[in-house]
Amino acid sequence: MQREIITTADGSKTIQLKEWNEQYHSKHGAIQEAYHVFIKHGLNLFQNQSINILEIGFGTGLNALITCLEAPKLNLMVVFNGVEAYPVSADELSQLNYISELKAEDFRQQFQQMHQSSWEEEIWISDHFSLYKEQCDFKEINDHNCYDLVYFDAFGARVQPELWTEDIFSKMFMALKKGGVLVTYAAKGSVRRAMLEVGFEVERLPGPPGKREMLRAIKS
Repeated sequence: MQREIITTADGSKTIQLKEWNEQYHSKHGAIQEAYHVFIKHGLNLFQNQSINILEIGFGTGLNALITCLEAPKLNLMVVFNGVEAYPVSADELSQLNYISELKAEDFRQQFQQMHQSSWEEEIWISDHFSLYKEQCDFKEINDHNCYDLVYFDAFGARVQPELWTEDIFSKMFMALKKGGVLVTYAAKGSVRRAMLEVGFEVERLPGPPGKREMLRAIKS
């Protein structure tokens, strides 16, 4: 499938899959979307804690990078597990501009380390952030009671509906600890119903630029 680097509305870049007309991040702003969905409505719920995060769709590493940047501000110790079936290539990564757009030059080496580190091996990226990358299909996840927060950042239901089913959200429900939170950019009624069916409490929240709503689910 043909892939190209595009610039989103906030100046940050992302990868577009032309055949699907689908992007790794919102065309309305990759960095804006990451902060709004995963930090504002996810990570910011936790302060002064040690937490475990599962990301469904490690992709470009943008969400991991921003979480690494935000963790010390929230006095968090983050253990981050990023799951990705199809890793981004080194050539694609070299064209992304997240470090400059985030004004995070001091973290350039850490961002490279995130992508160059071995899969299935935990490494400490900073004093507040460790990373474990798992290369597998999302359907293979069978964790139980492990995570405080899930970043659900899979490709959209329009192109990969099998990733937004009761089966997948049942796995997410089992993977979360009691009181755990799942956040996603998605807001489709079918997605919300699948979450409700497996036991989540679900709330609609204002979406990032270009989207009216997003979803947050809680394992009560």
